[in-house]
Amino acid sequence: MNQQITYWSITVAIAGFLFGFDTAVISGADQPVQTLWQTGDLFHGLFIMSAALWGTVIGALFGNWPCDRYGRKRVLVGIGVLYLVSAIGSALAPDPYSFSVWRFIGGLGVGASSIAVPAYISEMAPPAVRGRLVALYQLQIVFGILVAFASNYTLSALLDLDWRWMLGVESLPALAYVVMVSTVPESPRWLLLKQGDEKASRRILEQVDADSAERTLSEIRATDLKTPEDRLFRRTYWRPVMLAFLIAAFNQLSGINFIIYFAPRIFSLAGLDSSSALLSTAGIGIVNLTCTLLGMWLIDRAGRKSLMLIGSIGYIVSLSAVTWAFGTGASGMVVVLFVFLFIASHAVGQGAVIWVFIAEIFPNKVRTKGQSLGCGTHWVFAALITLLMPLFLSRFEPQTIFSFFTVMMILQLLFVIAVMPETRGQSLESLATRFLAEADRGTT
Repeated sequence: MNQQITYWSITVAIAGFLFGFDTAVISGADQPVQTLWQTGDLFHGLFIMSAALWGTVIGALFGNWPCDRYGRKRVLVGIGVLYLVSAIGSALAPDPYSFSVWRFIGGLGVGASSIAVPAYISEMAPPAVRGRLVALYQLQIVFGILVAFASNYTLSALLDLDWRWMLGVESLPALAYVVMVSTVPESPRWLLLKQGDEKASRRILEQVDADSAERTLSEIRATDLKTPEDRLFRRTYWRPVMLAFLIAAFNQLSGINFIIYFAPRIFSLAGLDSSSALLSTAGIGIVNLTCTLLGMWLIDRAGRKSLMLIGSIGYIVSLSAVTWAFGTGASGMVVVLFVFLFIASHAVGQGAVIWVFIAEIFPNKVRTKGQSLGCGTHWVFAALITLLMPLFLSRFEPQTIFSFFTVMMILQLLFVIAVMPETRGQSLESLATRFLAEADRGTT
């Protein structure tokens, strides 16, 4: 693998580390902030704890415009700046209102990064290694979550006003990211299609793979001529739009965010004491990281569809087992073990595939718009599940909730078998040509 493209991909993917860190670090400020400012439960949930999530939804839904208007690189630098000012502002916030604003700004960075990072890496990487390079983003997210939990634990034992230090320490990797990402080149596809700069595009493609640079340029030009105007919601793009929406919706209908956010409560409902519940939650992070590495190794070898098949079957087995365990009153450790299997299935399947797949299936002209649709769908469903699950947990038995997720994953399995295409090893332009041809056949 070309060392240059590997370095660029790792550098850009650090935005995923900041994403994971920013998402998890708020757990350390949860109770201290509510105690300090004496906020009510509703305000605390909607504004303090969820402020970043609302920013994420907005960033995902509208992040495509600056990516197309100003380029992938400038947006990546801007994302780093958003994380930087959010971390400093949150740490110094004098009241809950300014705190919420600063957390919202960080959320904008999270949402925009879920568009810009996969788009950039997919447009830079050769087809043979595109999957594992884009999957670096997911690996960094998982790693960032682990580091945030470790950082919170360490700082709580060392410093006064520890929650401010917990949030503020994110400014250090954010500043490093801004400096590092400023050195990467712009996407060659954006340079050619949005700026008409063929010379710069060729130079970057030659750095990635000198032997295929000219062929790639020709494919970009040819596909651009075939691709209609860059309006996403038209019959021409119905198939990638449908694929992006369904894979993003199924990602959240698996229950992944429900399990990660509410794991201690789930384990407590299964009969574990608080200490065992927290220890088991730490195990989730270890399993997630280990199996994400496995998914990265497999994605360009086994393919996207194969990993989704494996993951879907793992989802169904694990969710069915958890449903059975709650329904029969089986040992709490049974629930823990099958939740671990669930996390492993997610990391190898959806976790490894989603960002890669959504970045691959749209033509160059509408890639960021398509990613905005897919990522926006993902984050809207995540927000709804996060807000509604406390209510559902109070109204329904756990086995009812897990049986719902099981049914959804049976539907995902059918989607993967019958509808989902394999994209491994194909250039972005050949995939675009394939979907355009399918659309033409569908209209004749």
